Amino acid sequence: MPEAPLSRGVTLGVAALAFLGACNTWGQALAESENPRVTQARALEYGEGVAKDQLRAARLYCEAARDGDAEAAYSLGWMDANGRGIARDDMVASALFALAAEAGHADARRALAFVGADKAPLPGCMRRIDAVTGIPESAEFAITVDDPFDDLPLWTRKIAVVVRELASRYEVNPRLALAVIAVESNFDALARSDKNAQGLMQLIPETAARFNVKDTYDIKDNVRGGLSYLRWLLAYYRGQVPLAAAAYNAGEKAVDRYRGIPPYAETRDYVQRIQRLYPQDRHPYDARIADPSPVVAADHARAR
Repeated sequence: MPEAPLSRGVTLGVAALAFLGACNTWGQALAESENPRVTQARALEYGEGVAKDQLRAARLYCEAARDGDAEAAYSLGWMDANGRGIARDDMVASALFALAAEAGHADARRALAFVGADKAPLPGCMRRIDAVTGIPESAEFAITVDDPFDDLPLWTRKIAVVVRELASRYEVNPRLALAVIAVESNFDALARSDKNAQGLMQLIPETAARFNVKDTYDIKDNVRGGLSYLRWLLAYYRGQVPLAAAAYNAGEKAVDRYRGIPPYAETRDYVQRIQRLYPQDRHPYDARIADPSPVVAADHARAR
């Protein structure tokens, strides 16, 4: 009796057993690349001679894939398909396998059979920053954002230009927006947490959908979504930055339930880190954006 075909619900980690059998071993399936970034990424992915760091491995694979390395695209697709240190995403894996297959990577062509034909946009790190911002790689910068952001390295200064441009449209102080980016992702446009928060401002899929973000790894789209959420939170908490920051980390429901900053160590540390970079407790807000939180509404009632 023939075996039933594997469903999309079966992970590639299981489905790939037959594929790996054909390749004999994982080591044989992955030919060593001459690209030093791929060699370094593979060592980090598997902890070979170095401490395992799969997020850093994914970033290195992605950078190499952006520069045209098919082995890097295949390896990153494998990490996406199996959730190896990053959130599993079959559609991103399919896009990466297809890219590698178009470059003649035989294993990528075989892997496509296990993830389906549906494709997501390629990770944001595979888009050159000058293509995203319109700023040439050789451009000189005179960032006017106050310390501690005026000495950013070239890549993050380009992001700061985008943030400064967009923040004014959303009536959010660019320093507060940059503080959130610094604490959330350390300016890593590819960042993805184990809770599937994505991109510079670490938007979870629900928040991305709420603020109409189509591609969380697109720098401008991600920043727009994060600024929209910050603007809403500032209105909801009537300009109280510590509460808005706590809600950005833990969600407004948690802040409302505890009637203030939740007693989570992560959230309390998060708020402190934000306020070290943006030391003001108050921020202007547009009261038309949201009705006040029960927390601040109660405070206003007691003050009367």
